Amino acid sequence: MNDTYLEVPAEDGSSFRAWITRPASGSGPALVLLLVEDFDGNAHLRQVAELYAEEGYVVLVPDLVGRGEPEVADIVATVNAARAMPEVVGQKGDKKVGLLGFGLGGTLACRVAASGLVDCAVAYCGIGLDDVLAEAGAGSAPMVLHFAEKDGFVPPTAVARVKERVGKDSPVELYVYPNVRHGFHRHGTAAYDRPAEMMAHSRSIALFHRVMGPNYDLGMLWEKHCEFEFGTRDADATMATMVAHPYVNSIPVMTGGVGYNHLRRFYANHFVHKNPKDTKMIPMSRTLGADRLVDEVLFCFTHDVEMDWMLPGIAPTGKYVEVPLVAIVNFRGDKLCHEHIYWDQASVLVQIGLLDPQGLPVVGGDAAKKLVDETLPSNTIMQRWDESAPHRQAG
Repeated sequence: MNDTYLEVPAEDGSSFRAWITRPASGSGPALVLLLVEDFDGNAHLRQVAELYAEEGYVVLVPDLVGRGEPEVADIVATVNAARAMPEVVGQKGDKKVGLLGFGLGGTLACRVAASGLVDCAVAYCGIGLDDVLAEAGAGSAPMVLHFAEKDGFVPPTAVARVKERVGKDSPVELYVYPNVRHGFHRHGTAAYDRPAEMMAHSRSIALFHRVMGPNYDLGMLWEKHCEFEFGTRDADATMATMVAHPYVNSIPVMTGGVGYNHLRRFYANHFVHKNPKDTKMIPMSRTLGADRLVDEVLFCFTHDVEMDWMLPGIAPTGKYVEVPLVAIVNFRGDKLCHEHIYWDQASVLVQIGLLDPQGLPVVGGDAAKKLVDETLPSNTIMQRWDESAPHRQAG
């Protein structure tokens, strides 16, 4: 990342520092990150700034405490400085700026957004937001508010008051994450909760993309990645489509890798050259989100090579297999961040002759056939299905 510092002119004639992290492209919409903590050497600030730079934003982090109590005027000054930067430019040539705040920083972000001085804002665990929203006018910017159910600083009663301010046609989205504490989004702390943090980040990105961009063709990015995996079978080209620290998890057998080196080793030695020659994927459905793609495919192959990633340690059986497979792909900016791959391993084992389905609640190739043709019989392995037939119940 390209990091620099900027001296931002303050309203009182003095100035304060803002740390800038740019995306790999060098330009994009601006995101002002607000966290009321010590500025220098703050690892959390750097981590979040780098995350959103990977998402395609020019991130500015103002020093909110260096001049004493944080002031809304300093945030507005940072927003104005961002709009003056030549590298802050959207896909339509606009100069959009969003705010992302945590704790008191979230409160400040919403206060500025309520005044319509930015294009959008996201707040994590903001304090006193019912009062802030009460002051919001017709020109209020869209906001996303994230709350922790067990936040000692923002109790459920406070969240309930905020909800009362969010009407049906409000530009404000509000989410409460169950069984998590204040700071659930912060890596490396006792309060950190990965599922909640991932969900909150996706919702935040959805707002930023919708209002400011940048917008990416996730389908095209995924198809290019798959081309390198299954077409050209090029591990380095596959890795070039991914972020610096990606991961892949094939859920049924836990194959894949975490981090560039581990994952490249997996692709080069255990994936791209470990797929049968007749491998094909028949698309069944695709769902696109702000930062995720979900592909439902029919994965078809003849088991003529040892497939380390799907059937590790199993010698080729020569059997033909069709199995429904779902890939949930997360993107960060225009790069793949991680993949969660799901399939029914029992169905695969039945089809290659390693699992006898007799007496077990599993099926073989019939699962794939029914995916394609929903009119095929249901409940064929449910021994008590006939007991619920209308004529049986009437008797």
